[in-house]
Amino acid sequence: MRKIGVIVILFVCNQLFSQEVNLPQYLNYMGDNPFVITPAYAGIGTGLKIRVNGLSQWIGVKNAPDTQSLSIESRIGNRFGGGLVVFNDSNGNTSQQGAKVSFASHLTLSQFNDSFFSFGFSYSLTLFKIETGNFTGPDSSVGGDKNLTLSNFDISFLYRLNRYSVSVIISNLLDKDDTRYTHGEPLELRRYSVYNSYIFNRFSYNLELEPSILVEYYESDKRSRTDLNLKLRKRTNDGYLWVGVSYNFLNDQFLQPNSVAPIVGLKKGSLYASYGFGVNTNKTQNFNIGSHMITLGFDFERKQSLARCTQKYYMF
Repeated sequence: MRKIGVIVILFVCNQLFSQEVNLPQYLNYMGDNPFVITPAYAGIGTGLKIRVNGLSQWIGVKNAPDTQSLSIESRIGNRFGGGLVVFNDSNGNTSQQGAKVSFASHLTLSQFNDSFFSFGFSYSLTLFKIETGNFTGPDSSVGGDKNLTLSNFDISFLYRLNRYSVSVIISNLLDKDDTRYTHGEPLELRRYSVYNSYIFNRFSYNLELEPSILVEYYESDKRSRTDLNLKLRKRTNDGYLWVGVSYNFLNDQFLQPNSVAPIVGLKKGSLYASYGFGVNTNKTQNFNIGSHMITLGFDFERKQSLARCTQKYYMF
């Protein structure tokens, strides 16, 4: 029994240390905040954008994943942007805290057809931790808390043509140090992401329809996943209302989605709020009542940039 307990702890430690250095996002980019997945968006549109996000997954399951994050991004001058993301993520006896600092540069390719190119660069620092103090019985003697601090870099590219945008992100450029890992786990941390979106706004002055697709590929184990999203915004006197839905699946299981998440939100003046409810479509739904995501935000409008490349990319 003791041997089994030790193996379980070592397995959990190995899983902890083999995590990618990623911000747990779970659709928080849907809160009109693509900056959290594509640093190249920093500085486009609103002068200063703040988003606070809280996510509780698998409600009803003890020690289920729970995540809080804060993102701040702003235009710097006319053609640049910068941002910061900090987060705390816990899952049972494991946790991770991190911060990511980003910088973006924007260029106008053609003012005639609103063609723009942006480049983003990020540095991230993440602390992984497993708490062994909660283990009881013979397993409680297996070492103390395990900690690991990792830093890495991301780059991103963004192209916008009128109402269409596509971004490519390469996360975690650096591999793990092979002198610190002896369990044969993958050393590659790189994640490749492509995010596409298009805004339809010709059918009504007061409405915008925005479909988007996020595809992610992990180099270490060759797995990939996709989010299919659809949002509808409606203009109000001092902001807008929106509703949306996201369909998430592994790419080798297209007709077997992991989750479906309806989301609603509003912007009133400078204040922003949204709520999403995710329903698992696999067997885990039998043991929980879904996942809840709340986003609160503040948009501080500044004088519009003289550079077209950092002006707002959607109508309202």
